[in-house]
Amino acid sequence: MDDGYIYGLPAGERMGTAGIGAPEDYSIFSIPQYSMINKAWLDDLGLEVPTTLDELHDVLKAFQDNDMSAKYYGNAPGSTIPMSTGFDEWCWGQNIFYAGFGFTNWPADVCNDLVLHGDGTVEFICVTDAYRDAVTYFHDWYAEGLMDIEMFSQDTTQLISKCSQGYVGVSTWWYIEELMGDCSDDYVFLPVLDGPDGTHNVTVRTGGGINSGQLNITKKCKSPANLLKFFDMWYDPEVVMQLQYGPIGTYFTEQDEDGVWLSISDEESREKYGKGSGELKGEYEVSGPKLILSDYYLTTFKMEDRAIERLTDLYDFWMPYVSDTAFYPVDCVYTGRELDDIDWYKPGFESAVAEQEGLWIKNGGPTDAEWEAYIKYLKDKCGMDKLLKVYQDA
Repeated sequence: MDDGYIYGLPAGERMGTAGIGAPEDYSIFSIPQYSMINKAWLDDLGLEVPTTLDELHDVLKAFQDNDMSAKYYGNAPGSTIPMSTGFDEWCWGQNIFYAGFGFTNWPADVCNDLVLHGDGTVEFICVTDAYRDAVTYFHDWYAEGLMDIEMFSQDTTQLISKCSQGYVGVSTWWYIEELMGDCSDDYVFLPVLDGPDGTHNVTVRTGGGINSGQLNITKKCKSPANLLKFFDMWYDPEVVMQLQYGPIGTYFTEQDEDGVWLSISDEESREKYGKGSGELKGEYEVSGPKLILSDYYLTTFKMEDRAIERLTDLYDFWMPYVSDTAFYPVDCVYTGRELDDIDWYKPGFESAVAEQEGLWIKNGGPTDAEWEAYIKYLKDKCGMDKLLKVYQDA
């Protein structure tokens, strides 16, 4: 910490692309939203997969005009929702579509709309001209009925229900199968789309859930050194593997020819223990100071198949759209005064930005006067400049 002392031990699961053998290690959280489109509807209409936002607009209009949910799946007339997402939700929001304006303002673990550039400077994307252009552009989509009017209020259960029943042409999620259900074979990933000026860029999200507050001791501890010796063993790869998932002989059943442990299958877990492997993991997982590094998945235990699939998609399909891999670290150290500023200003700043973004998408804007008033409000009432200085100094 800022006084030179260590008060806690680290914990986290660095599940990254190095764990599938890739030369660069990108966290599984680097790009949280994957966009997808109903290819069967495109084929039926004789249309190609869009490569630009303008092309996607025309495709969504075609989905709407031809009422594709009713035409293709036999749903009720007028039931087609061209595009449905949440609003500023981490894996199911609208943010991936802002990439055509040079950014993706993912919900962040540090501060929403904060971006760290490769040159070490920080910026709030929500006061840039690109951001203003984006919310202005997507208001037109919302006004035309191309974006779900329930995007600001629905939860994941509602979104999954709409998508799995074939009402939705375009959406966002980690996996096509999980969102689209029985209709999943009809969907393919959308590429990151060029904006009106022909550019795009995906902003990398805060990577990996690493924190440093998992073991704290007081002066009552008689032997800190011995306590730390005990918890040091928790960081051994084979030990942390069992703390995170379950013991050898229960969750980990055998080793492959390279000595890498293989986990129990879902089918085997249900047959042996009456519950799925995920539920079995939940029963045995131990919280505390433990850290899994990406290379453990190559040397100690095999990664889950779904994680391998997601990381492969991330590395092969999505990371090429990233022009700057810098991200603001979750474990930056702040002074006491800086923490006071964050606690005082951050909640109001994030709320004000999110509320105004939603209003502009729904109602239109901003005019020059609205834009100037918005920036002034963020500076004068929400401490934006103070927050920016805190994150820059840290």
